[in-house]
Amino acid sequence: MPSNPAHAEPSALVGQAAHAEQPADAAPQPIGRPVIEARGVSKTYHLDEIEVHALRGVDVAVHEGEMLAIIGPSGSGKSTLMHIIGLLDRPSTGIVAVEGEDVSAMLPNELAAVRNKRIGFVFQAFNLLARTTAQANVELPLIYAGVSAAERAKRAQEALARVGLGERLRHMPNQLSGGQQQRVAIARALVTNPSMVLADEPTGNLDSRSGIEVMAILQGLNEQGITVVLVTHDTSIAQHAQRVIEIRDGGVVANRIVVDRTDAQARLAEYLHEHAGDNAGDHAGDYTDDHMGGLQ
Repeated sequence: MPSNPAHAEPSALVGQAAHAEQPADAAPQPIGRPVIEARGVSKTYHLDEIEVHALRGVDVAVHEGEMLAIIGPSGSGKSTLMHIIGLLDRPSTGIVAVEGEDVSAMLPNELAAVRNKRIGFVFQAFNLLARTTAQANVELPLIYAGVSAAERAKRAQEALARVGLGERLRHMPNQLSGGQQQRVAIARALVTNPSMVLADEPTGNLDSRSGIEVMAILQGLNEQGITVVLVTHDTSIAQHAQRVIEIRDGGVVANRIVVDRTDAQARLAEYLHEHAGDNAGDHAGDYTDDHMGGLQ
């Protein structure tokens, strides 16, 4: 992994055939049923008298149990695509289907119900309530779903334990490191038992070690069968996925199987060995095999 991966450019994928494209003699990877499909999706924004075509006839399918990266530079349309497949926005034209059901014409409250039940979100900025404990932050989606207080507490505690924060239930965000705050956000994404986790630049605000830890968690969740979609500009983060879709100028320009995926757990072990004794206090209580035993 590069020492400063945030500077990696999406175009670097083109030159990494050994990492990005499946050899002709490789066995095809099994693909599950589509969880979410975008068919002929376009999105046009009207700014004063100017039309901005963010997406142009995009066809994308996210398959059950896969770990997919959607990659592209700023302005490519990847964030717009993320909002559409995450049911946060509607396409101007085209169809969005969730587990085979066309949701394009659903009312906002119907979309919100599908989104809350089936999709967990992880954002670059964490989006935690500052004056609310880790457990209460994780409980929020369950409040919207009408879950009882006792069941909310139980499920939030289980989700936090799952990401190694079972002993920090009462901590406020300002009492947690950046990596720990992102793990609270991941627990919040998991608490509704979604079929897919959508992570938008999940390591963008993290230091190197915390970024590796978060990727190890996401890979561990995927190994448990949870569909994970990463949206990123960073090729080193995309390298953790099984498949990469590259977006440029509002269209899909590449769709590749990833060979020689980065194993975040192995990379973390290497990092800890290389930095033994460095800034240990800054990451007290962070990712270890013991903390994260639930993801193994």
